[in-house]
Amino acid sequence: MSTFDDPFDAGRELGAGCICGRHRSVSEHERAEGALRCEPVPNELQSDEKRYEGVVASAVMRAVFPRDAARRAFLKSVGASTALAALSQFFPLKTATEVFAEGAALEKKDLKVGFIPITCATPIIMAAPLGFYAKHGLNVEVVKTAGWAVIRDKTINKEYDASHMLAPMPIALTLGLGAQPIPFVVPAIENINGQGIVLAVKHKDKRNPADWKGMKFAIPFDYSMHNYLLRYYLAENGLDPDTDVQLRAVPPPEMVANLRADNIDGFLAPDNICQRAIYDGVGFMHMLSKEIWDGHPCCSFAASREFITTSPNSFAALTRAIVDATAYAAKAENRKEIAEAIAPANYINAPVTVLEQVLTGTYADGLGGVKTDTRRVDFDPFPWQSFAVWMLTQMKRWGQIKGDVDYKAIAEQVYLATDTKKVMAEMGLTPPTMSYKSFSVMGTTFDPDKPEDYLATFKIRKSS
Repeated sequence: MSTFDDPFDAGRELGAGCICGRHRSVSEHERAEGALRCEPVPNELQSDEKRYEGVVASAVMRAVFPRDAARRAFLKSVGASTALAALSQFFPLKTATEVFAEGAALEKKDLKVGFIPITCATPIIMAAPLGFYAKHGLNVEVVKTAGWAVIRDKTINKEYDASHMLAPMPIALTLGLGAQPIPFVVPAIENINGQGIVLAVKHKDKRNPADWKGMKFAIPFDYSMHNYLLRYYLAENGLDPDTDVQLRAVPPPEMVANLRADNIDGFLAPDNICQRAIYDGVGFMHMLSKEIWDGHPCCSFAASREFITTSPNSFAALTRAIVDATAYAAKAENRKEIAEAIAPANYINAPVTVLEQVLTGTYADGLGGVKTDTRRVDFDPFPWQSFAVWMLTQMKRWGQIKGDVDYKAIAEQVYLATDTKKVMAEMGLTPPTMSYKSFSVMGTTFDPDKPEDYLATFKIRKSS
């Protein structure tokens, strides 16, 4: 029985219908297995208050009638209304519901969360103007930040309680890559897909990467999916990204200006940066990042272990707000509203038209065409630990980490899949039943159980 089922339905069983205890039958469990649906199941389409009432009432009914037969007999004899009234006589259901809904007291209600002005941060940004932080009892100031190094430093220095980070950054911080190791965690992925390779308009005749030798490309940060995806794409096309081209770290908001000034020939960047280059007439879309790996993560919502330890309830509320906002962003019908909400200068500072093209997936390609891809960018909060394992293989491939790597131990330390499953289930969402999955990158299947075998397949890699 689902937590949100009606406990006063004599036809319902309170016992678990499947191995995970969240579905009414094995067939329902199998349909949900492996799928992350950021939307309530049909019987949960009701207000938060009603859902909380159902949770509390279910718990009481389980305690009073541990056997389904007795509960059903009782309900059939007196009816649901009388049963509810009877329970309320000796158990304060209303008070318990209010306590459950409020949750534990928050250590901090006033929080600062840093973000880079890109559409990858959509859930973090929109949660402020659309009220998701307030809904979960928080007063959050989202702070626009110039670049990833600044995000890193301000979060480490506790100027930010939590922040928008590139998906590999918390792994790098935890391992001490480039600095002292500081444990960071990822309770939610901000976006999947949502990037692209843009070339300057003067390169319209250079669609074959074999013609890119000597060109200069911008990436947002060394520890970024952009870096790993661009390197992967170049290497698969026979180019060594360390010798055949130049890769430069450039903050996303500065990329279009650098392309216009001819300082770079192209970039792999967030879609709003790509679309702005097209909107300004200085670049064209060579390809979407989903054509390299459909479903890849890009950015994450991250916090230090210290923040979790000192403010566990505030961290939990913040995670719920982010997951809630991500579920809202996942629905196509909300995308235009979101584009308007995140367009102002204190957020992304971009024309609504640009953001709508990114979020709705109908966009100009800079080559005179209009394309439609509803999954150009998508939003899925679940922090698959196999994502982290893949990133670690690329860190090792390109010499950022050396020696033996305990892939799964690091993935499970940083990517909080188990905690996120619990949060999602409590919110009436359906998380995956597993934390690792295989996927395909440019036609090659990645098995998270065999990372070293995967690494061994690459002919182009950093020489040790």
